[in-house]
Amino acid sequence: MTIVSVYAVFADDEEAARIGRKMVEERFAACVNILDPCASIYRWEGQIETANEVPAVFKTGKETAAALVDRIAALHSYDTPCVVVWPVNRALPAYANWVCQSTGKET
Repeated sequence: MTIVSVYAVFADDEEAARIGRKMVEERFAACVNILDPCASIYRWEGQIETANEVPAVFKTGKETAAALVDRIAALHSYDTPCVVVWPVNRALPAYANWVCQSTGKET
C-alpha cells in the first residue's frame, strides 16, 4: 500500500477534533495530528482576510485519499475548505502496514 498525508485546515479546535475523530472511526484515516492554531492570511471574495485556523494532517492510503478528501469536505464548515493530498516518498514498512491495517486495507 502506498501511503499519503492529507492536509486540511479547520475553523477551530472543536471542528478539527470532531472531523478528525470521525475520519479515524470511519477508517478513512489511521491517524490525525491536530496542530496548534495558525494565523492564515488569504484572499476571499476580493478581500484580504486574516483568521486563526487549525491545521491537521491525516495519515491514509493512496487508494483511500480521494474518499477521505470528499468526506472531510462534506463535514467541513467552510464552503471551500483546504483539503489536499501530500505524497509520502518513503516510510518505514511497519508504519505503512499499520496505516494499511488501520484503514481496513490489506498489506
